[in-house]
Amino acid sequence: MPYTPIVATLGYVLSPDASRVLMIHRNARAHDQHLGKYNGLGGKLDPHEDVASGMRREIREEAGIECGQLQLRGTLNWPGFGKGGEDWFGFIFLITRFSGTPLTHNPEGTLEWVERTRLLELPLWEGDRRFLPLVFDADPRPFHGVMPYRDGRMLDWSYSRG
Repeated sequence: MPYTPIVATLGYVLSPDASRVLMIHRNARAHDQHLGKYNGLGGKLDPHEDVASGMRREIREEAGIECGQLQLRGTLNWPGFGKGGEDWFGFIFLITRFSGTPLTHNPEGTLEWVERTRLLELPLWEGDRRFLPLVFDADPRPFHGVMPYRDGRMLDWSYSRG
């Protein structure tokens, strides 16, 4: 059977001094799979988009800002992650420069600047605690991870750098 994941982007916007990260607190929709959790910004890729264009569009839609500089930090394969067990494949970006003033909220929740040093203290998906350090580390090589889920729980985690 062919592997046909939902292709998505996930971006972490750094403040101008690089000390904080713009996160969304998913607190607006009662039936949100992510309700109560903090997450980066992003979403599904449209059929006509390359991944960088898709990331820029998602940041514009969710935060009201324009990406000035994107850095691909890695890719993640999330088999079984979706609400109905769908497979997801994500391109993870660090946005190091942007223009505009970020929104304070959107239909999914509240946008908050969080100190980078406090990220892992937030209510996150279990798996985010594994890959987030790779997004912000000094290694210039992108990471490529696999993180299977079943029934909303991470089963395993592995990655390589290339």
